[in-house]
Amino acid sequence: MRTRTPVASAISLALAAGSMGFGAHALAQDEDEARDVEEVVVTGSRIRKDTFTASEPMDVVLTQEAYVQGFSSIGGFLQTTTVAAGSPQVTAATSTAFVQNGGIGAQTLSLRGLGANRTLTLINGRRAGPAGTRGAVSSFDLNVLPLVAVERIEILKDGASSIYGSDAVAGVVNIITKKEDGASFDAYLSQPVETGGEEVRLSASFGKSFERGNFRITADFHNESELKKGDRDYFRCGEQYIFDPDTGERVDVIDPRTGRPHCTDLLWGHVWIYDYQGPGGNVPRGSLAQYDYDGDLGQYIPGYAVDPNNPDFMVTPPGWFPVRYDRASDAVSNADHPFQDASYLQPEVEKLTLFIDGEYELTDNLTLYSEVLLNRRKTSVESYRQFWTYMYNENFFAGNPLSAGWRGAQWLSPTPITDHNSSLIEVDYQRYVAGLRGGLTETWDWEVSYQYSRSDGDYHDDQIFFDAIADQWFATGSCVGTVTSIRGVPCVDVPWLDPEFLRGNVSPEVREFLFGRETGNTEYTQWSVEGFVTGELFQLPAGPLSAAVGVHYQFDEIEDVPGEITLAGNAWGTSSAGITKGDDHTVAYFAELQMPLLRDKPGFEHLSLNASGRYTDVDSYGSDTTYKVGLNWQIVDALRLRLNQGTSFRSPALFELYLADQTSFVSQRAVDPCIRWGEALAAGNISQRIADNCQAEGLAPDFAGGTITATVITGGGLGVLEAETSTSRTAGIIWTPAFADLSLSVDYFDIEVKDEVDQLGAGRIVFECYNSDFYPNDPLCNLFERDPLIGGIDNIRDSFINIATQRNRGWDVSLLYRTELGPGNLTLETQHTFQTEDTKAYFEDTVQDTNGELGQPEWVGRVNATYDWRDWSFFWAANIIGETDNYDSFGGNTVTYRGETVRVVLDAERVIYHSFSVSRYFEDWGLNAIVGVANAFDKEPPQLSTVGTGGEVNVEGRSAFYSQYDWLGRRFFVNFTKAFE
Repeated sequence: MRTRTPVASAISLALAAGSMGFGAHALAQDEDEARDVEEVVVTGSRIRKDTFTASEPMDVVLTQEAYVQGFSSIGGFLQTTTVAAGSPQVTAATSTAFVQNGGIGAQTLSLRGLGANRTLTLINGRRAGPAGTRGAVSSFDLNVLPLVAVERIEILKDGASSIYGSDAVAGVVNIITKKEDGASFDAYLSQPVETGGEEVRLSASFGKSFERGNFRITADFHNESELKKGDRDYFRCGEQYIFDPDTGERVDVIDPRTGRPHCTDLLWGHVWIYDYQGPGGNVPRGSLAQYDYDGDLGQYIPGYAVDPNNPDFMVTPPGWFPVRYDRASDAVSNADHPFQDASYLQPEVEKLTLFIDGEYELTDNLTLYSEVLLNRRKTSVESYRQFWTYMYNENFFAGNPLSAGWRGAQWLSPTPITDHNSSLIEVDYQRYVAGLRGGLTETWDWEVSYQYSRSDGDYHDDQIFFDAIADQWFATGSCVGTVTSIRGVPCVDVPWLDPEFLRGNVSPEVREFLFGRETGNTEYTQWSVEGFVTGELFQLPAGPLSAAVGVHYQFDEIEDVPGEITLAGNAWGTSSAGITKGDDHTVAYFAELQMPLLRDKPGFEHLSLNASGRYTDVDSYGSDTTYKVGLNWQIVDALRLRLNQGTSFRSPALFELYLADQTSFVSQRAVDPCIRWGEALAAGNISQRIADNCQAEGLAPDFAGGTITATVITGGGLGVLEAETSTSRTAGIIWTPAFADLSLSVDYFDIEVKDEVDQLGAGRIVFECYNSDFYPNDPLCNLFERDPLIGGIDNIRDSFINIATQRNRGWDVSLLYRTELGPGNLTLETQHTFQTEDTKAYFEDTVQDTNGELGQPEWVGRVNATYDWRDWSFFWAANIIGETDNYDSFGGNTVTYRGETVRVVLDAERVIYHSFSVSRYFEDWGLNAIVGVANAFDKEPPQLSTVGTGGEVNVEGRSAFYSQYDWLGRRFFVNFTKAFE
């Protein structure tokens, strides 16, 4: 935002706030004077306007609102706004649990559920470059700017590509930094009632104005402690959470070793059995072999039947039992390792930031301004994983003497567990801005600016060597004396069937042979030059016709170099990847007109039209034009109507174009839902729809799977991908009656994106094919093949593609009311978003409607109340997440578990998080103190079923794992700000 005086800044704030219900009435008595005194440039326009000529729907959020609710970062705060809270967001925790753009620890913002790639972030009205790690970097990381440096944030809830260019599809976030004089020190502490997730922030700032300019320097240190899964009961144990459909009684299997519902998390320490016996064998169908570590399994389940006269019977060393084939054996299967409790759900994050900005009047008509932003983020994650091999037992086929004691007509897949799965992310981000602005005439101004940003991130990852495992698949003896195929190191016999090895106890020699660590690096550079002129063309009867014209040039470059293990294709369980490298050049020309049509007429106190257009040419794609038209109609003093329609154009991001071709190998059992689909259906692990489609594929109920792995092929879409286009429509009404200090706004929004760039994921491609009502004609079924001889899945094509459309529609409602109450003043504010459509069509004839599902609530809202009395301020807030359910997409609320029909829970009731705080300003000391509690009633995330849902919902432990929900529980916070003259 460009402001000319403190008065202009105040008017701009009221204007932005008034569009969502803030401040319009409070300004009414001075609006004529304000119009005469000053005009401002607001987010979404390049033209100075008065308080009546902005048609764009916009929210403004003050950082003070974040402080009193206990938020410590821009990202955490913005993700709770209603324009964002209705859709999944990338948080530090979700980026740890899932592979997400920006890498581990990134925190981005997605408006309207359209993705962070389609939300443009500005700092003081100028584009901010991306930050993060790995090849999929394209969005601004909100970690890089501290909350303490920010005065307010303006959120334009409408497409603005004609003004700002690519990425402004769903809207624009404009972060406005502080400008005031004086020094201050800020300290923040957040302490959850339970261990884990503590936060500390220390900041210092100094600003000064002098005769011809001003500057401000802010330094910030911010540390977020890790939250381990074992720190919270609701993440510690993945209970089945299933019910009798008739009585409603809970029917989870009870672990007899604890007397509590069985914890069904990651299986560990088992030997998967591939059994080739005929009828009457001693291996229960689908069972795994588990060692009796505590010596008590014989009390609960039977061991393997013995028949010395049957050579096909499986024989094991002492202490092994079959599990995972019925309720009783499910109840004692090992699926809750101590590694689970020690793994990080939320990473440890440390951030150091220095922000400097200032301006200097070179002449009375020429001002130089500049910004410097330096940020270093360090993110640490501890986790765990399975890994496995394939081997003959002692006497099957060629046999393997290393399988001593294992005999019969079987081959084996031992699956150990390890905590060798940590990551460390270090990102250095720098951004520099320099610009000049001045006046051409009394009514014409100009501005030119240069912005440079660079993100340099290292990612250090634990890896398991592929050649240490794959070289010995189905070996027939010791490998000692040979060397591995990729590293060329001496081979070590891994004790795959040793119970201690299976439970994660690895000897130093084997650890050195199996495990390694690598470092990759991602650099993303963006620089741009922009210039424009704005002013009045001539007078019309209703006021001046104003215009702005300008040009924008932008260069983007990415280079991601994975670690040497990955580059060599020697990382087990992950993809082999090449170097992602590419650049792009963008040139754009834009123009905007502000035309007053009527003023001071009956029913038309003011009517104006805003129109803008942009021509964009991108080297990697081509050119296109976008436009936007907005109508702002002040009907009477108390009633205003605004209408907007515009188009957007987004060329594919660099990683979507240039991602290096990757070939990865995924286990058949990880992607093929048809493996032993008969048993999976009986166990409640797949739905009836999937079972029917697997049968229609011609696969037998006991289909054992194909080859060991499926090949997944991914890569960028340079030369194939088309640019995205979109159309955005908004219509709103604002009511500010004279009889009360009240304002109400209601806005309708409708955004449709065509040819959206997306990547589906190998598992999703196969799962959605077999879970589709359109099988086998669902287009996803064309993205993979089955081997015609053995039936295994192969060649899953998961490159970036243009899907058909995504559409998001709904309503925003905001209300603000101020009144005197007793000796003080009461302010009530509420804002709600009601989403009526959230659909995505991957292909023209397959539409997926996720509106109202988990992660996509139809309703989100917030209610705030503030009571100010003298130097005291009392605050209450309620953040509301509406109810959700996935029953329609799942096809019902029952599954079959071990031959019994059970009811599953795939819904979440409305959740309300309450925050309370008290603020006191000590004028004599220049000290402002805030003490409060967030999630005051210790609301836990909703509990969901973990049996038979087939990946329908995201669950951690027993809880829904979506960004809307609070994972820390009740926590107390304090914030002290000391000002120095």
